[in-house]
Amino acid sequence: MTTIATLGSHCSLQVLKGAKDEGLKTMLVCEKKREGLYRRFPFIDELIIVDSFRDFLDEKHQSTLLQNNAVLIPHGTLIAQMSSEEIESIKVPVFGNKWILRWESDREMKEKLMREASLPVPTPIADPKDIDKLVIVKRQGAAGGKGYFMAASEQDYIKKREQLIQEGIISKEETLYIQEYAAGVLAYLQYFYSPLSGELEFFGVDQRHESDIEGLGRIPSEQQLKTTKVPSFNVIGNSPLVLRESLLDEVYNMGENFVEAAKRVVAPGMNGPFCIEGVYDENAKFTSFEFSARIVAGTNIYMDGSPYYSLLFNEQMSMGKRIGREVKTAVETNQIEKITT
Repeated sequence: MTTIATLGSHCSLQVLKGAKDEGLKTMLVCEKKREGLYRRFPFIDELIIVDSFRDFLDEKHQSTLLQNNAVLIPHGTLIAQMSSEEIESIKVPVFGNKWILRWESDREMKEKLMREASLPVPTPIADPKDIDKLVIVKRQGAAGGKGYFMAASEQDYIKKREQLIQEGIISKEETLYIQEYAAGVLAYLQYFYSPLSGELEFFGVDQRHESDIEGLGRIPSEQQLKTTKVPSFNVIGNSPLVLRESLLDEVYNMGENFVEAAKRVVAPGMNGPFCIEGVYDENAKFTSFEFSARIVAGTNIYMDGSPYYSLLFNEQMSMGKRIGREVKTAVETNQIEKITT
């Protein structure tokens, strides 16, 4: 029997519940400190207990997964905890395209792929000396917003960067990415592309709630100026969003352009779940500042199905269950190599 495996964090509960709903065996790589949490859920068949997620790369654990015919579902924690080289060295079949995760982790490569897909992106700033308007400064990889900050000048950038270094949030050697700040309504567009059917599916939209940048908006402006701490963009949770129906045609076009660009740039392409992340301005024009080349935690809000998937499936369908069904179909039709790397 095929086993669905993932790391115990991010969206692992949704992934394994969906796999169990599809009749698949489930396995969780779990840090010892969270074992008590995950033993609460009966749909997790087996736990591999590790001191840290990096231990999962050990030959012993890789062998256990291979013996269980496991397919590993990547999510943000995998990218945050491991280097691209470590991810690419994983011997277990990885759902989707593990090679594209390198493009997600590197800001310059990410921007290149987004431009290849003709996505409207904010202007990057190559040097802090060139900051002459509001910018957002980001770390590499899937940091969940931690260590991000806004700046309006070179002096502002230097001051905030030094403060984050002193607080131990970023390292002195860390390369940061500077991008013109795009204002508007946050919208994280969730998709699923099936190489088995050749169809792109639009799953849903979420917004992310970031601490403590959101809290600043509830403080009077004169008090904001007195705040000495650099506001964090650390993601705390997500909430659902439904778009105006007139925007959906563009949403599908952007998703299809991204899938086609990924096929050209990083074979075998963008298979499985992904997310295009950005904002809508006052003219309903979308600007995309990120992509995630795997399942995103925002899909957790739709564990019983999303408004858009209810139009495609006559049943409750989470993203975790959709992944499980794709794996199940691939196994039944001897096409597992088509959906894994």
